[in-house]
Amino acid sequence: MIKKLLFLLLFLIIGLNKTWSQDITLYNQFNGRYDFTFIGNTLNTAENGTGAPCTITTSSSDILNLNSGDTVQAAYLYWAGSGTGDFNVKLNGIDITASRQFHIVQTSSGLDFFSAFADITSQVQTTGNGTYTLSDLDLTSVIANYCGNATNFGGWAITIVYKNNSLPLNQLNVYDGLQFVPTSINITLNSLNVIDNVDAKIGFLAWEGDRGIAVNESLRINGNLISNPPLNPANNAFNGTNSITGSTSLYNMDLDIYNIQNNINIGDTSATIQLTSGQDFVMINSIITKLNSQLPDATVRIDNIIQSCNTRTLIIDYTVSNLNSTNFLPSGTFITVYANNQAVGTAQTTADIPIDGSQNYQITVTIPNTIPSTFDLKFIVDDNNGIASVTETNENNNNFILNTTLWLSPEFNALQNLTVCANENEKGVFNFSTYEQLVKKNALDIVSFFETDSDANANTNPILNTSNYTALTTPKTIYIRIENEHCFSITEFLLITEPCIPIIYNYFSPNGDGINDFFIIKNLRGFPNFRLLIYNRWGKLIWEGDNNIGDWNGFSNQKNIVSKGELPQSTYYYVLELNDPKYPKPFVGWVYLNR
Repeated sequence: MIKKLLFLLLFLIIGLNKTWSQDITLYNQFNGRYDFTFIGNTLNTAENGTGAPCTITTSSSDILNLNSGDTVQAAYLYWAGSGTGDFNVKLNGIDITASRQFHIVQTSSGLDFFSAFADITSQVQTTGNGTYTLSDLDLTSVIANYCGNATNFGGWAITIVYKNNSLPLNQLNVYDGLQFVPTSINITLNSLNVIDNVDAKIGFLAWEGDRGIAVNESLRINGNLISNPPLNPANNAFNGTNSITGSTSLYNMDLDIYNIQNNINIGDTSATIQLTSGQDFVMINSIITKLNSQLPDATVRIDNIIQSCNTRTLIIDYTVSNLNSTNFLPSGTFITVYANNQAVGTAQTTADIPIDGSQNYQITVTIPNTIPSTFDLKFIVDDNNGIASVTETNENNNNFILNTTLWLSPEFNALQNLTVCANENEKGVFNFSTYEQLVKKNALDIVSFFETDSDANANTNPILNTSNYTALTTPKTIYIRIENEHCFSITEFLLITEPCIPIIYNYFSPNGDGINDFFIIKNLRGFPNFRLLIYNRWGKLIWEGDNNIGDWNGFSNQKNIVSKGELPQSTYYYVLELNDPKYPKPFVGWVYLNR
């Protein structure tokens, strides 16, 4: 039991100031003639923890007063307080809903704290200078639970980034999150490019700082202690103050800006902020830095690819830009073209590209045969086959990748010739409608049929009736055009006619009534070399015919037959030789002659 109590006590001591939080990270970057300011106000009527009444308002105001020539570029509204959050407020009577939310739980007390964010750039650009009132931030129902912990607070702030052509070229980085300061915390600010540290400054939006608590509370930049006395003493950085207005009654929130000219070095790409607090419950919501930066920012974009069928040579239109920059991009900046990460071409800019400027170019490249027909086409600016030579405000946006497919004629399946039977003087009638699906390997390809090769290539006069096509002469070549989105292929097959197989009717009655008077063998005349032999039941040849003789009418035409008149009613034996390679064996059988 004693061990359990000791463990619980140790856990409480360690967890006294532990929280859950969202680390401070880069939200947005501005490069150009920019600077920043804050406005905002508290909802507290007095500093918490002083024995003042446990009350809070639901609205407060502040005044924006930019100078002539200042143009609002961006405006970000943050609001925060005790509790799990109120994410719907009003600014000058306009409804605002949080687009991002931050949350902290102080594990020692189990109490929740929140912050909310909304981009209100268009509203501030429209309103301009004047009074801004945040309202409907209603924390009255939860505040009572926080007063005993001296963490009852609420407030709001707007970070304003503005442009002025008289300003030097600066880089502004806006970082945010919601991060608690325990005994000490280090926050690393990345994506810096320091060219000159003159007038470098840093701004903080912090919550719940107390003027009356100055226990080991410090703020350091790159290990250097910074302060702004008498407003922000070195031992009480977060003390409910506003550096812009000089107010000391911004209860339990801070809008502070520090000059860091001698605390950051030229060439730095990051800075470390160290905050300590021996007692006060301080939460950092946003940090903004302003550093002099005169650098280009090269980007590249593929605009158009010109290609032809069945060639690996591409003509590519592309644009090199220098948009988010503070200096021109020099002439001679390299661009390398890659296909699946294999370099296939290089080029250089031919003139300096000014700030916010772009230049259009064209390059011809040949994709190696080792690269598949579908590949990633990648352009990298400031890249000479892997080597960069231009220092930029952002080194991570030089790539443009476009998945590309070469224009190739569609593949197709070989088709068999199509054969139908037709008798003498008949035309072949063909159904090749199923060939449309059989010929193509890609279901999306379009198939058309033509009578001539020139029509197929020109895509004119297609055959419309593929299920009942009459070939006037055979063999007949049919041409097939298979098309994909860009290219086409031509293939062909033959239409062939052959005699239809004979159909033998083994009964006839030659009585002169005009019905069934002859021994009929249907389709026989399609075989011009046929020979038909008729035998009686004793094996005596009694009639012989070919294509030059009419059908057997029941009479004999052999000399050695006693009577050459009509033959008696009987069963006779036939032998039909077609003399056709397809039918090498004769057809034999019985036929009955009826009188």
